Amino acid sequence: MRKWLPLVAISLSTFMLLVDLTIVTIALPAMASGLHSSFAALQWTIDIYVLVLAALLLAAGSVSDLLGRRRVFLAGLLLFAVASLGCGLATDPGVLIAARGVQGIGAAAMYATNAALLGTTYTGRDRALAFGVWGAVNGAAAAAGPILGGVLTEHVGWRAIFLVNIPFAVLAVLIAVRSIVESRAAGGRMDLPGAGLFTLAVTLLVYGLIRAGEHGWTDRGAIAAFVASALALLVFLLVESRRADPMIDLRLFRRPSFTALMVGGAVLTASAFANLMFVSLWAQSVLGLEPVAAGLVLTPLAAVSFVVAGAGGRLLHGVAPQWAIGVGLLLVGVGTLLCMLIGPNSTWTALIPGLSVTGIGVGLASPVLASAALSAAPPERAGMANGAMNTFRQLGFAVAVPIFASVAAGQARPVLVDSGLFGDPGQAAIRLTGGGSEALLAQAPTAVRAAVEHALRSGYAAGLDRIFLFSGIAALVVGAAVLLLVRAPARPDPEPTGRPVAASAPGA
Repeated sequence: MRKWLPLVAISLSTFMLLVDLTIVTIALPAMASGLHSSFAALQWTIDIYVLVLAALLLAAGSVSDLLGRRRVFLAGLLLFAVASLGCGLATDPGVLIAARGVQGIGAAAMYATNAALLGTTYTGRDRALAFGVWGAVNGAAAAAGPILGGVLTEHVGWRAIFLVNIPFAVLAVLIAVRSIVESRAAGGRMDLPGAGLFTLAVTLLVYGLIRAGEHGWTDRGAIAAFVASALALLVFLLVESRRADPMIDLRLFRRPSFTALMVGGAVLTASAFANLMFVSLWAQSVLGLEPVAAGLVLTPLAAVSFVVAGAGGRLLHGVAPQWAIGVGLLLVGVGTLLCMLIGPNSTWTALIPGLSVTGIGVGLASPVLASAALSAAPPERAGMANGAMNTFRQLGFAVAVPIFASVAAGQARPVLVDSGLFGDPGQAAIRLTGGGSEALLAQAPTAVRAAVEHALRSGYAAGLDRIFLFSGIAALVVGAAVLLLVRAPARPDPEPTGRPVAASAPGA
């Protein structure tokens, strides 16, 4: 049993960091009420964690190759635990957002080293079993996040969703210290300019999107952020193209298969998961469901994807990856379009068909993405390809959340204008899509409260309808592109490439 202790520590860390991607969505209304936060602050609470995780994954992998994977993993665990304590004790939105950002740094350190540690700790059948268990933990985290968030928020309080991490992180540290052996890659060096420029570019992009959603697309601050983001990205591309040892080898994107897979990973996460934040807010603020019930609303997607992923690994063995990923994305598109059945008078059951079909698509595509990315890159770039896929998947979520927020508010605004019941329909639309339905209703005179409630339900339904439309179209288009562009594994480039990469496994 002692030989499986490293797997226990690594699986605990993976479960915690992935649960924290989704657990917050259920607690958003309680957090907004407890901290008196704005909708922009709510978005940052979710987005800063995902953004930092995505931006630092490749850099964290490079650091672990140089300093030691065990050392970086343990540092990430400790940092994650301290940041979780900071989140749980936060007294205002600014402190919570800052602590969530630090959580993202710890999560990146853990996630970037997970696959490499498993690959260097286990061999043969033990390695296959270890990666199988680790993959199942990934799926279980997605299914458990909304339910665990609902239970803790409703029966303990929203702070518990962060504080619960601490004992598990301490346990993982104790096990890891006693069982995990240090490993590192020979040679190579940290790409500090690339990591800094990439982080700056994506942070400015998300900041611009959130600001545009709050102040409008003509806002000077939003436009300045977009321009600065584009400049930072341009400099990043120039720097990376000239480095002998880049964070990401840009030549990989000359391969249609690789590029299509990166876009497919981003769109899969954006289309299937980014809209769940707004579904959770709708379920609690518009339908009036308690947090546990709101968490259960999201379980058809997570539960179906978990079952399909488990069965698909056996049934689809030997099937070309473009079919699993492409068809999976097409099903995600169909599923999100089915969610457009929602209307002003709908209950949560209207989402069951769409979320279930989306879950089938996620279950087909998700397990294959990593191995397909590895196959689309030269063997010596396997670790880089795996890190790039993880980065693109998290970026898809981080960028989609503010876009969907702007889309939802923009679609709700004309509905509220037509009702003639709101003095500032634009601001009311932003508050509505941010979970402020109950506050808006409480402010309405008793005589028109029923009409206000109908307008709010209609406005939120219209916003969700447009989010699902955008999600569905994006998934269908990219699914078709994957089927057309992704081909059999490419042979390695004859030209020399950069540093050795961390050990990785196709199923990571």
